[in-house]
Amino acid sequence: MLSAFVRDHSNCQLLPWILQCEAADYFNVSLAEVEEAALQQGILPARYQRNRQAISASDQLILFRSSIAVIGCGGLGGYVVEELARLGVGRIVVIDPDVFEEHNLNRQLFSTPANLGRAKVEAAAARVSEINPAVTLTAIQEAFSPANGGELLKGCRIVVDALDSIQVRLELAEVCTTMNIPLVHGAIAGWFGHVTTQFPGDTTLQTIYRSWKGGKGVEQTLGNPSFTPAVVASLEVAEVCKLLLGQGVPLRDRQLVIDLLAMEMNIISILKDA
Repeated sequence: MLSAFVRDHSNCQLLPWILQCEAADYFNVSLAEVEEAALQQGILPARYQRNRQAISASDQLILFRSSIAVIGCGGLGGYVVEELARLGVGRIVVIDPDVFEEHNLNRQLFSTPANLGRAKVEAAAARVSEINPAVTLTAIQEAFSPANGGELLKGCRIVVDALDSIQVRLELAEVCTTMNIPLVHGAIAGWFGHVTTQFPGDTTLQTIYRSWKGGKGVEQTLGNPSFTPAVVASLEVAEVCKLLLGQGVPLRDRQLVIDLLAMEMNIISILKDA
């Protein structure tokens, strides 16, 4: 029996990777099923042992059973997907219509010369299968829109905004409110970025972008170096983890503003219906 095998072969409440693979082969089950069998008994797959001072085995099970949608798989989205997979989120839905181009090489994690012309979501799926095969990545090479949003986000607990279009971000916020899903939003431009979380019924993004009149965002002018998306994506993933586990204080009605030139982070309160 799988559960007994996992229990009998764990060491200090840890299940080594080699035994996780052995169990999957012997019982003809997926690595995800082995991981769940371990976590249900309070046994951590050994890959997560450095998590356990901050994230318990029961917390890890919550992460494993969660489904997160990441909209956009470029600068922000690549880092978000990588970190969610390493964190142990069990299902990640990645939505992006684009392929890699040469100008992506300076900052997008899954962008390599060999991947030029390859679908970004396809590269994300390949990467996740390498770093954590127990995670299920659903790759959707489509553009998000209000028309398909309901179907794309079905079953997801949280949505992460890694878009580069203000118009689509606002549409995404509306769909998330309709579906009663929290939205973790991040944006970057040059040395600067911000992160916030919009809960269903809030108007956080509408308030942040109330002065927007159309066209591209400020990142088109300021550009994006390699480090800004990594910083902002990490903050988004931390916010997702807190929301899933019900820990800490979320960035609801608050905007965390990052200035890497001055090495300053500030919190701005967002007044409802401002």
